[in-house]
Amino acid sequence: MNVYDSERIEQILSPLGYRPTESPDHADLIIANTCAIRAKAEQKVYSFLGRLAKLKHNNPELIIGVGGCVAQQEGTKILERVPHVDLVFGTHAIGRLPGIIQRIEARRCRLVDVEMDEGGDELDSLCDAPRSGHISDFVTIMQGCDNFCTYCVVPYVRGREYSREPVHIIEEIENLVQSGTREITLLGQNVNSYGTKEQLCSFPELLAKVNSIDDLYRIRFTTSHPKDLSDELIRAFGSLSKLCSHIHLPVQSGSDRILSRMNRKYTRDIYLEKISKLREACPDIAITSDIIVGFPGETDDDFDETMDLIQRVDYDGLFAFMYSDRPSAPASRFSEKVPESVKKERLQTLLEFQEINTRKKNEALIGSNQMVLVEGTSVKVGDDGEAPAAAEAIQWTGRTSGNKIVHFVENSGKINATEDLTGKLVAVTIEQAFSHSLRGKPIPAHANAQQVKGENCYAA
Repeated sequence: MNVYDSERIEQILSPLGYRPTESPDHADLIIANTCAIRAKAEQKVYSFLGRLAKLKHNNPELIIGVGGCVAQQEGTKILERVPHVDLVFGTHAIGRLPGIIQRIEARRCRLVDVEMDEGGDELDSLCDAPRSGHISDFVTIMQGCDNFCTYCVVPYVRGREYSREPVHIIEEIENLVQSGTREITLLGQNVNSYGTKEQLCSFPELLAKVNSIDDLYRIRFTTSHPKDLSDELIRAFGSLSKLCSHIHLPVQSGSDRILSRMNRKYTRDIYLEKISKLREACPDIAITSDIIVGFPGETDDDFDETMDLIQRVDYDGLFAFMYSDRPSAPASRFSEKVPESVKKERLQTLLEFQEINTRKKNEALIGSNQMVLVEGTSVKVGDDGEAPAAAEAIQWTGRTSGNKIVHFVENSGKINATEDLTGKLVAVTIEQAFSHSLRGKPIPAHANAQQVKGENCYAA
């Protein structure tokens, strides 16, 4: 979501004459777009701002700003802590940023804007502005959250849940597709509850509308809350041709006791039942998740239950983090804090297990034909897969429907060396598997490559 917000910031500042620069040394304006979900992310913000002090000293006209969740959370405290910062703007103030910048340019003052627009008008006006698309791009369909998980600051820094009108979402996606976008990821803190408060269409109904857009190849979404994963949405994985066979479904813990303390509003049995339904609807679905280790009160038995759930689900990948207290989050006031040494040990155990399992999941794809949406080139490699080499060929990079990164080499006689494959769907036979990626070779047209979920293969 921060990537999406950063693109919006770049877009709305363009009329003021601002353009991206390769180095902060050449910048007239530096904006740190921040995340407050974990303490480590916040610490990195202040470390980055500290390194900008020398630039500000050498160029007093340089404007330094802080936006995003840390800005919303800390407000004027940032100006007090970092004297060379000129502005702090919150998660609902991006649309007001051009006016803020102009005031600073004219008056050389320091400003803070962390006012929240609970009506959502700012989100609609910001998202509806035209922009150029990438091969894979993001579209926000809602903002904020009403779930109030006890470890999370999102409702406090992003505000309460608000869904955009479907017509605006579809129009934005259509404009992106016309600009060359072929894959869309729909964004929200809990996309599964899209439209509920406003009595708009349901999220599965919105997916069906997006699925009908011409020249769009793929649809993804994030993030899903398990409690709102409906049977209708599960069935969409088997019925919508453009919906990718991948879901990120954060479980956070495998212990019912900890899930209750987290205020997640589901049990491990409910979660496992939803996983079973997903695999019934889409047998090849890739499932990833988030795990928090060391939540206050987590015992060895609770952690063992988490590890048991991980083994049962057989995840394709996990994002795992050590719990850290966050301001405003209720869990920061919980007792029974888990020692840092225990949290680190549990995290290491979990990551080592998942590293092995992810590699096994990837190795199971060796010999299969996968449809790869090409995102671009990476490095030039030789026929032996090493770089550099005498006989060089272009290496292309893309992702499968299951969100696996795939590299393949453009070999003479298989793909026209002069053709740009960016944005095309190419059938690739997987030959090698690694911990975080796959490697394969494009399938010649005469091989009649297997087609997956109605995707149209580029004729190699």
